[in-house]
Amino acid sequence: MTTSAGDDPIATPVAPQAGVLNIANLLTVVRLVLVPFFVWLLFIEGTWWRVAALGMFVVASLTDRVDGELARRRNLITDFGKILDPIADKALVGSALVGLSLLGRLWWWVTIAILVRELGITLLRFVVIRYGVIAASRGGKLKTTLQVIAIGLYIMPGPFDPLRWIVMGAATVVTVVTGLDYLAKAWRLWKDGRASRAAERR
Repeated sequence: MTTSAGDDPIATPVAPQAGVLNIANLLTVVRLVLVPFFVWLLFIEGTWWRVAALGMFVVASLTDRVDGELARRRNLITDFGKILDPIADKALVGSALVGLSLLGRLWWWVTIAILVRELGITLLRFVVIRYGVIAASRGGKLKTTLQVIAIGLYIMPGPFDPLRWIVMGAATVVTVVTGLDYLAKAWRLWKDGRASRAAERR
């Protein structure tokens, strides 16, 4: 497991990694398993079903915070977790955004902007992973927090539109900015990695 889905500085592990089968990675897998159940609840009409969907979303989101804390405190950080954690986050956030847009509660342009950034960065992780892993940053954590709060407000029944718009707007801006920052760091990682390999061949 890694810290929450985010984007920043380049991490080079020096200590031996924990085994893949650990509680932090298990919580990440649980988050993935909860996604289809959350989507099912989201599309059932009725106030209490919407509250149940919100509860499921909150529980799934909390596993991200808990598994990150466990991974750091118990030295359970693994490359498997570093890859699976952002995938689980994107699955949860992406399904929530698409579901809300399909239900007519969220503008499609917001969903598309966030998903393009999230999916693009996830694919980029696989491209540069041979050169290293880009770990979480404060900007990435802020992005995740804002996204979770904004989505929660949109799922929650009630007249919270002004607050929803403000938080979702902030989440969208931070998502795009941290994405650009990630691209810059990934480019440096790729460039340094190629230069290092070229030097080894000499």
